[in-house]
Amino acid sequence: MSEHAAPDIRAGRLTAAELAANFDDVKPPLDRKRALVESSRCFYCYDAPCIEACPTSIDIPSFIRSVAVDDPLGAAETILEANIMGGMCARVCPVEILCEDACVRNHSEDKPVQIGALQRYATDALVASGKQPFTRAPSSGKKVAVVGGGPAGLSAAHRLSRLGHDVTVYEAKPKLGGLNEYGIAAYKTVHDFAQTEVSFILALGGITVKTGQALGRDVTLEGLRKTYDAVFLAMGLGGVNALGAEGETLQGVEDAVAYIAKLRQAKDKNSLPVGRKVVVIGGGNTAIDIAIQSKRLGAEDVTLVYRRGADNMSATPHEQEFAQVNGVKIKHWARPVKLYGHNGAVREIEFEYTQLDAQGRLMGTGEKFTLLCDTVFKAIGQTLVKDPVNGKAQDVLDLAGNKIAVNEDFATSIKGVFAGGDCVTSGVDLTVQSVADGRDAAIAIDAYLRGEA
Repeated sequence: MSEHAAPDIRAGRLTAAELAANFDDVKPPLDRKRALVESSRCFYCYDAPCIEACPTSIDIPSFIRSVAVDDPLGAAETILEANIMGGMCARVCPVEILCEDACVRNHSEDKPVQIGALQRYATDALVASGKQPFTRAPSSGKKVAVVGGGPAGLSAAHRLSRLGHDVTVYEAKPKLGGLNEYGIAAYKTVHDFAQTEVSFILALGGITVKTGQALGRDVTLEGLRKTYDAVFLAMGLGGVNALGAEGETLQGVEDAVAYIAKLRQAKDKNSLPVGRKVVVIGGGNTAIDIAIQSKRLGAEDVTLVYRRGADNMSATPHEQEFAQVNGVKIKHWARPVKLYGHNGAVREIEFEYTQLDAQGRLMGTGEKFTLLCDTVFKAIGQTLVKDPVNGKAQDVLDLAGNKIAVNEDFATSIKGVFAGGDCVTSGVDLTVQSVADGRDAAIAIDAYLRGEA
């Protein structure tokens, strides 16, 4: 490809059959026989380290024991009591660095109990049964607004409704689910499971949904505070970090999160244009997801470039290996400095090799290299969009760095306003953490509404 060749970005690189195979379930579920065998491997530890490793503190030995005695619905109730999105977390949690990493089986066999697979087996069984294991408490007469219909918002809404409060969820996008619906790789959550889980959560009752309602555009924090007894902010991070490199406004330079959302919503993946040569910049789960999905859409050459080493990537070693197995090349210790284009479209990107100085700070070495490309995906993290949060209100939320400041009860600096999920700093940057935030914030909000806090 010459410097002046037209970018090779097009749809239909693969057959329908190839695409179907590429975006099929990456982790097929356990059947009953395999689930019974796997559950028998658990030692049912009294002081189980796997529980400590789970951000939602699911009673893992207890639910696995229920699976072992052929009671998957009972197992699911144990899971969902702690984590109402246990079905999605079973699919997307990096169990290899959480519960399964803590499993004591690792010490004797070098192979943990397949906790994630057993969790999916149980929760899928409950969803298939159509049963609703939870009921609402008597009405408290209190109303709560939840801004954001992702994992934190839905987790909070469900728990608040169970506690007897009337909840209204305001979601900017057309569908609820947040990153579960719009941001996770399609091969991890097939058959529209995100919406199946949303429907299960809403089936409890007491939760009103208003989609297409964005904070700062359609509703304001000041207005919500006047209408509701409490507000829970769980809008996530709507801004995208810039590369800070010359030429990043060229055509073909795309936001990875936005493209994944298009891919997730596309009824026909063959309609999605993808470049022949793709460069992904970033080192997290989004970078891995867009790189693999570009390859599975038919991109010929996909290179992921990260400014530090493999151990510094927020994507787990398992995810990094999975990307390489899928044909993604990963280059470490390099940062973008300039993007070159022709006729307004990106054609080449220049990188500088990096290293750490004597104080451990990242620095450029002065040595450079270039990669030809048709598409560049930015996957270097998201940031809080602050204007919609505070707007022109008299009361302004305190921020901690680039996120909303909260105390141990997820209370913000404004009385009656709480926040959780990705828009605050509370723990690991994972779906399961957001679910835990929503649950724990709901309990704190309940105490506030009852005058106990």
